[in-house]
Amino acid sequence: MTGAGMMDCKKALTECDGDFEKAIDFLRKKGQKVAANRADKEAKEGMVWAQVNAEKTFGCIVCLSCETDFVAKNAEFTSLVRKMAELALAKGAKTAEEVKALDVDGRSVADHITDLVGKIGEKMEVPHYAFIEAPAVFAYNHNGNKLATLVGFDKASAKEEVGHNVAMQVAAMNPIALNEKEIPADVLARELDIAKEATRAEGKPENMIEKIAMGRMNKFYKENTLEHQEFIMDSKLSVSDYVKQNGDAAISSFRRVHLGA
Repeated sequence: MTGAGMMDCKKALTECDGDFEKAIDFLRKKGQKVAANRADKEAKEGMVWAQVNAEKTFGCIVCLSCETDFVAKNAEFTSLVRKMAELALAKGAKTAEEVKALDVDGRSVADHITDLVGKIGEKMEVPHYAFIEAPAVFAYNHNGNKLATLVGFDKASAKEEVGHNVAMQVAAMNPIALNEKEIPADVLARELDIAKEATRAEGKPENMIEKIAMGRMNKFYKENTLEHQEFIMDSKLSVSDYVKQNGDAAISSFRRVHLGA
């Protein structure tokens, strides 16, 4: 019933004088104790999993971390991550706290994680959770389940192949924003300042610095924004051009979760 090892179950029953319900509580408390004892450990391994609902209108990425890659590949661990994603989709969860509070067989996801900690003996936590709600959402899980992405489109007519390819683009090229308008102001200011200083260092005339710096910024946009990046499957096209050639839907948002990032 608990999934704990035979000797742990035997010890629990002995400690609780054969009381079955008390023994179950004993094992649960053991999980909490293990979690507390390993709170200072680093959980750099784990699993990242992206999934969308049947209507393809809501997608989520769940990341559950642990201490070793061996545990990250454990069947119970991977099953729990997938179950968390299914619940998050069903309830439309928007935060990691909402996911951890979701009910599984009368108990919260957080409680089930604690139980697994007690059984396996490693620290586990939910360091990342992301979601997209849009007329069309597509997911991509990279081999090894350490990296996953979501891409949202503004129309339900978006094609599956296009969504998959753009989601792969996000995984491979790690854009910082959809386009230049969505880059945080502090990042833009810093990059512009760097571009100006680099131009001055080259000895360019002061009255030309602004213009040349803006040219450098265009290169920055091309390398770091999804719409302007070269499409990985055809470098002659930008991602935006590729999407336009394949329907009337445009990219509205994306999410990227990388284990340890």
